Amino acid sequence: MKKLLFLVVFLSALSAFSQTSAPKFSNEFLSIGVGARALGMSNAYVTTVNDVTSGYWNPAGLAQIKKDFQVSLMHASYFAGIAKYDYGAFAANIDSSSAFGFSVVRFGVDDIPNTTQLIDADGNVDFDRISSFSVADYAFMFSYARKSKIPGLRYGANVKIIYRQVGDFAKAWGFGLDGGIQYDLKNWKFGLMARDVTSTFNAWSFSLNQETIDVFNATGNEIPSNSTEITLPKVILGVGREIKISNKFNFLGEIDFDLSTDGKRNVLITGDPVSIDPHMGVEVGYSQLIFLRLGVGNFQKVTDILQNDKITYQPNFGIGIQFRGIALDYAFSDIGDQSDALYSNIFSLKFDINKQNHTGTRRFD
Repeated sequence: MKKLLFLVVFLSALSAFSQTSAPKFSNEFLSIGVGARALGMSNAYVTTVNDVTSGYWNPAGLAQIKKDFQVSLMHASYFAGIAKYDYGAFAANIDSSSAFGFSVVRFGVDDIPNTTQLIDADGNVDFDRISSFSVADYAFMFSYARKSKIPGLRYGANVKIIYRQVGDFAKAWGFGLDGGIQYDLKNWKFGLMARDVTSTFNAWSFSLNQETIDVFNATGNEIPSNSTEITLPKVILGVGREIKISNKFNFLGEIDFDLSTDGKRNVLITGDPVSIDPHMGVEVGYSQLIFLRLGVGNFQKVTDILQNDKITYQPNFGIGIQFRGIALDYAFSDIGDQSDALYSNIFSLKFDINKQNHTGTRRFD
């Protein structure tokens, strides 16, 4: 039943893509985040990221990878398991000053009933005419990072290819660029991530058969035509600090500010065309073995049933274990405490791999 709702959304949304536009939530699946470590810190991660997930968060962080190769995998379910969110990435050092990475992100809803042909030409309901389709968004990111000759300064860039598919009805190809820098000054960390710096363009094409067109006409839906969708730039500024509490305990904290340029959004600091969305996170580690993470973000202004204005927020929690080059991370996210149903359990894995040693075997360190 729930997946039938996605068909209704699909029928009404197709017409929204029928003209060149820059909607506020274009390619929004790339704003969810990857890696349970970052999600446990409410995505406050652009300054402190230093592993394979840098290809998503800030490509400059790839230059901090200490092992020869790193691999990361993540899976999450959203909306009571209806939507699936998957991520995989690989990164490797080129030399002592540079590194590259490749990342794949998929967000999709599968097995959606297609009831547009439920009624045959004679007006009879035929359940055998119900088929299913998937709606999925893909991103492929190719990353490069390099250390500057200025101590503590790193920079990097992404080339990303977007593929979006709505069954056999519609598909889109997109292209965009990201850029990022990181700078360390003693225990302070500073970062900047510019997403879609040249704007990202998704070119939509539609292929509707005559029966589907007849359904659209009968239900008052506009017949979509080929179009271009534009994702405007977003800049993320961050500052973090690392503190060694004792020989066993370390503290890491970061606060980020997302500056969107697509008009007024319902965030803590609203403006037109720039809105600012702050979020912050902390991590406490014990012996580089066990980690506890907390974060808060997604601040929004809402009006309750008594017409009182209030600010809601999204608290996050996470834990992690790291041993012999294998890291297992978990994050729990409850969306603003507004519904007990809207939470997700996210798991991710990361592997550090060194090249072959003298015995000819690869080592996990």
